[in-house]
Amino acid sequence: MIITPDHLQLRDSVRSFVEKEINPHIEKWEADERFPAHELFKKMGALGFLGIHKPEEYGGLGLDYSFNVVFAEEMGACLNGAIPMAVGVQTDMCTPALAKFGSKELCNEFLRPAISGEMVGCIGVSETDAGSDVAGLKTSAKSDGGDYVINGSKMWITNGAQADFMCLLANTSDGPAHKNKSLIIVPMKTKGISVSTPFEKIGMRASDTVQVFFDNVRIPKRNLIGKENEGFTMQMLQFVEERLYAAGSAIKKMELCIQKTIDYTRQRTAFGQSILDNQTVHFRLAELQTEIESLRALTYRSTALYVDGKQEEATTLASMAKLKAGRLLREVSDGCLQYWGGMGFMWENEVARSYRDGRVLSIGAGADEVMLGIIAKAMGTLPQKNKQVR
Repeated sequence: MIITPDHLQLRDSVRSFVEKEINPHIEKWEADERFPAHELFKKMGALGFLGIHKPEEYGGLGLDYSFNVVFAEEMGACLNGAIPMAVGVQTDMCTPALAKFGSKELCNEFLRPAISGEMVGCIGVSETDAGSDVAGLKTSAKSDGGDYVINGSKMWITNGAQADFMCLLANTSDGPAHKNKSLIIVPMKTKGISVSTPFEKIGMRASDTVQVFFDNVRIPKRNLIGKENEGFTMQMLQFVEERLYAAGSAIKKMELCIQKTIDYTRQRTAFGQSILDNQTVHFRLAELQTEIESLRALTYRSTALYVDGKQEEATTLASMAKLKAGRLLREVSDGCLQYWGGMGFMWENEVARSYRDGRVLSIGAGADEVMLGIIAKAMGTLPQKNKQVR
């Protein structure tokens, strides 16, 4: 992946937006445990940020995915992790399959307003007993004439309290677990849908995360994305963009964590010298910065493969990047927090917030163990009974 002047122009635009329209409000949104998704997304949509790699036919910019990775990197400059995550749900979780496989009618009804920011979307995959094991989900969408009748629930739904629609993965037949699922666009105000109160979370405090219940929810079959019972495969393709976005958005977050720690330890003194003057400190920060640069290279290479249409290789490397990002974010935030001493343990400290927010990266979008399974499968080392891991 080569960074061009066009990439740099996009980077500057996103950086300016984050500084002016997001970071000044972070403390309030954290305290409110919610950010105004419709208000913020409309501003982002007006600048083209929500449709960077989406078709121009529906209001997108029509650029390749490398531009979206640059966007994700700069979103990492937000002073919390909740906003980049919520935006990523809109751009890289609930709309990729719709953009690639949705009918023209469905894209005009849901993709176009998602790109403009007029609608907020969410993704409905995880359930109480089926998070990383996507094949094990139980929510059903039974055929009834021209409709699907949906029953079940979805768990840990980011944007769920504010969303206008959900990209739902549900069982539409009794066939094998990997061949009985479909992706369906479900308007969230449909009769029979109820939403829990937002959950209390360790981190990502400014995003609304809920459980969504479906009680005989009737949705027209025209809301099906692509072909029936091919939803599992489409969701796996959708995961590639989700994981690349997650890795990209972690890079700048970690770099800022290190820079803030440098600034603080340079002026904080102990035993007659600054904390930064201790070799163990500045060597450790140098080591962590090197690891971040390695992650950037891996993420860029994964993106280049994806842009070139090398899906299988991109899936493996995107899984590596996501695995590395989650683990490295924990390592960087924990290591930096240590050098802040008692100040690092304060709730309002930005490094402490990164410590809290970053933990979910090794859980969401496929846990570390699932990423390792994908990588092991590509290496040919996975036991035969586990060959279905995705």
